[in-house]
Amino acid sequence: MSLKRCLFLLSRAPNRARCLRSTVAVLGKGSAGASAVQRHCTGETGAYGFFSCRNASSSSAAKPPDTSLFVPLHVKATDNGEGSIGAELTQPLDKSEVLKVLNRFYKRKEMQRLAAENGLDARLFHQAFISFRKYVLESDALGADLHIILNDFCCGAGHVDDLYPYFMRHAKQIFPMLDCMEDLRKISDLRVPANWYPEARAIQRKIIFHAGPTNSGKTHHAIQRYLTAKSGVYCGPLKLLAHEIFEKSNNANVPCDLVTGEERTFVNPEGKQSSHVACTIEMCSVTTPYEVAVIDEIQMIRDLSRGWAWTRALLGLCAEEIHVCGEAAAIDFVTELMYSTGEEVEIRNYKRLTSMTVLDHAVESLDNLHPGDCVVCFNKNDIYSISRQIEARGLECAVIYGSLPPGTKLAQAKKFNDPDDPCKILVATDAIGMGLNLSIKRIIFNSLVKPTVNEKGEKEMDTITTSQALQIAGRAGRFSSMFKEGEVTTMHRDDLPVLKEILSRTVDTIETAGLHPTAEQIEMFAYHLPDATLSNLIDIFVSLSQVDGLYFVCNIDDFKFLADMIQHIPLNLRSRYVFCTAQINRKQPFVCTSFLKVCLQ
Repeated sequence: MSLKRCLFLLSRAPNRARCLRSTVAVLGKGSAGASAVQRHCTGETGAYGFFSCRNASSSSAAKPPDTSLFVPLHVKATDNGEGSIGAELTQPLDKSEVLKVLNRFYKRKEMQRLAAENGLDARLFHQAFISFRKYVLESDALGADLHIILNDFCCGAGHVDDLYPYFMRHAKQIFPMLDCMEDLRKISDLRVPANWYPEARAIQRKIIFHAGPTNSGKTHHAIQRYLTAKSGVYCGPLKLLAHEIFEKSNNANVPCDLVTGEERTFVNPEGKQSSHVACTIEMCSVTTPYEVAVIDEIQMIRDLSRGWAWTRALLGLCAEEIHVCGEAAAIDFVTELMYSTGEEVEIRNYKRLTSMTVLDHAVESLDNLHPGDCVVCFNKNDIYSISRQIEARGLECAVIYGSLPPGTKLAQAKKFNDPDDPCKILVATDAIGMGLNLSIKRIIFNSLVKPTVNEKGEKEMDTITTSQALQIAGRAGRFSSMFKEGEVTTMHRDDLPVLKEILSRTVDTIETAGLHPTAEQIEMFAYHLPDATLSNLIDIFVSLSQVDGLYFVCNIDDFKFLADMIQHIPLNLRSRYVFCTAQINRKQPFVCTSFLKVCLQ
């Protein structure tokens, strides 16, 4: 070691000793002394220069983070150029004595309290200590300053509390979020989502709410305005509905593209975008300007999994006119939401065009089915079982459920609607409840219990809501079908009084809308936590997020499932995020495998 370098290190030693002595001194002064140590050791005095306290303070009003989501990083011993200078200045460390020193530090209540004031709760303090101990004991060459102070302890000099700044430096290396907690809280503040869409706020939009029950013509009127506009976007909840508008628009000589999570179809042979687009709501663009936008089934804004997509479309679409279609139960909420953006809502109410009767008797047996009947089930096993039993009776039936490919659904719907086709019975899930035009005379509920996802993301069985029952029952007796009057009943006698009671209730008003972190917010999070996985970023974001009374954070389990599935694939964060918003059935291995292949391409 050169003489110049040795002199430099020795010149640092008195300053270090003075700092450590002052630290020990203030520790004996109670809580005031502890606060002084915190200021002293977190860099406000600049004595150590180990780390910055730029974001050390935290908002007292903010909820504490869920530290179980903080994944410690692995810190390797790096050659900082000092090599074994500490050993040359003192002597090699006795690792058994060092272990005793570290354990004494860990048991010090004052150190645990100081650490807690700097964001290390009991869980993080323990994890940080385990990592710090492993780092110290397994490193071949520690930094000179840490080596010297550990040697002092082993020789009976100094106080174990002097390890605190070195411990905190290491803790902030393995938990980088501690140093930027305030920035992370600001990024995850979801209380004013309208401000996420500056393009939409830059124009004065006209909001028109088409409110009414099923089969009232509300969506028809909105689509007529969409077809006459110079440019437009239709946002629907199902691929099938987007496909229906795509075909209707092109048949009306209005060039229209189709964009869903599975396909992107351009009608222009050169691949140029048309002025109109029909898409599933997750796929709509909030930066492309349109003259007219149609948001269908607005009541789904409260959906625990997908509600964020309706919130994003309602607040973010850049359209001069936005036509919102859905239940009257959403009128007050949409009006209040638009009040936050300074936009007025025009209400247009519609009544059902045909009558619907709840029958006084149940079907009870598949032998009592008639042409135009639709048996509604809430799981695929029941669909397969009932359709086989119907075919065993010599009858043809069409089958429609959510995970069928759009082309297959359309073919089944066309087969059932064709008056010349012998197929006159339909077996379907509640997928028919959203806008499908089917020639149904009678809706028959095979069951009134449906699997749902609660606020915690847990699957549970629950009776269908009034909104869901009305949505499905309303498919009977469509205005454009051959049956001008609709009928509703159940398959089992015991379910009929329950169905009547459900249908007699008023529909619950909508009070909250779903939110989901945007790609931009996650990218800002990743800037501060570059080593975190997308799944972990989302977890930490949601744990720190703040929402006001109008909103809730949607369930993120499906998003995290896909994020973990493609974590090994080298993708940029934005592409990874977009892939994870795809609506796929994670219970189907074939679908998951196909999803992986697309991501790999």
